[in-house]
Amino acid sequence: MDLDLSTLRSGLLFYIVLVCSLCIHEWAHAYMADKLGDPTPRLLGRVTINPLPHMDLFGTVIFPLVCIFALGGGFLFGWGKPVLVDPRNFRHPRRDDVLVTLAGPLSNLGLALLAAVLGGLLYRTDPRTTELFLLIVGLNVTLAVFNLLPLPPLDGGQVLRHAVRMRDETYLAIARWSFLVLILALWLPPVRWALITLMKLVALPFVLLYQSLAGI
Repeated sequence: MDLDLSTLRSGLLFYIVLVCSLCIHEWAHAYMADKLGDPTPRLLGRVTINPLPHMDLFGTVIFPLVCIFALGGGFLFGWGKPVLVDPRNFRHPRRDDVLVTLAGPLSNLGLALLAAVLGGLLYRTDPRTTELFLLIVGLNVTLAVFNLLPLPPLDGGQVLRHAVRMRDETYLAIARWSFLVLILALWLPPVRWALITLMKLVALPFVLLYQSLAGI
């Protein structure tokens, strides 16, 4: 595909925001685990906002760049390096593991809220910031909603695992094939429409807040 300067700029901006959002997501998992008593993420160098320790060569670099520049952004998928946690170090293993799990998606919603507030306020002095801040809102809402889908090994699947007390063997068996099933499901128009509609509904309050603060 031919890349003009505008397409290259938009693609790079999208990629930078995606990488930062993915890395904040993984940092939040590591930070919460560290605060709840598990030293594993800190020992592995994951309690940092430096993106490099959180980046997966295929999931954070190769695949997203191919999606953005080779596939034209029509299909986008990406992930950071999973944060290793040992629940045995937690005072309340089941509860604390859920808190660590939810920290990732909640960090993305927090970024969306921060972008809506700052972007709305900055719009009054520089409307050109609209693209950046609405991109941050949209991407982070997408990451939060996607990761909360109740499917192993996504964060929502981990919460479901504790909610129904799923056996480790069952969880791993589902996780082994779930990404393939999910990718195939996303090619189905009804599934894709339902997921996009859910993401739009979750993003709506952030967009309305942005517009209210921007006065538009």
